[in-house]
Amino acid sequence: MTILMTGDSITDCSRDRSDLRSLGEGYAALVAADLAHERVINTGIGGNRVVDLQARWEEDVLAHAPTVLSVMIGINDTWRRYDSDDPTSAQAYEAGYRALLTRTTAAGVARIILIEPFLLPVREEQWAWREDLDPKIQVVRRLAAEFGTEYLATDGPLTQTAARTAPDFLAHDGVHLTPVGHRLLADLWLDNYRR
Repeated sequence: MTILMTGDSITDCSRDRSDLRSLGEGYAALVAADLAHERVINTGIGGNRVVDLQARWEEDVLAHAPTVLSVMIGINDTWRRYDSDDPTSAQAYEAGYRALLTRTTAAGVARIILIEPFLLPVREEQWAWREDLDPKIQVVRRLAAEFGTEYLATDGPLTQTAARTAPDFLAHDGVHLTPVGHRLLADLWLDNYRR
């Protein structure tokens, strides 16, 4: 049994990319600790977008023949529009994500978990990012239904907790999770996995 978790910096979380046993310091490591009897691999890379996953999918995902694949990608597809004037349209995001799922199902991966991207605005200007991110969240929902995968909602649950605490209690910049945020994400993931 191999669980492979991939995506961007939220999954990467300072892992040693030269060591396949390195799980980083975030939710992937917490999941692995709770599922000590399973083999967990983390191939997240900070800054990645869907197009980056497409370029490394064979080597970083399919080559490991995972029994369970967990994917969290999308916040950088939004963020780069605002910090680098390098947008990814919802249509391009959907086409790239669909291509990944098509390759994955063709490879016979038994269980796929799609984790929606999230945003917890800590600066006023981040509220404008919702215009770009919300359609991408809808894309992930639509693809989960289309491919019959599992879908893990994070944007709502994290926002709900942030309303009782503070956004930066969970994600210091609205995106990168604190240890408390990673624990919450790991608990959401594990609850879904064990159903």
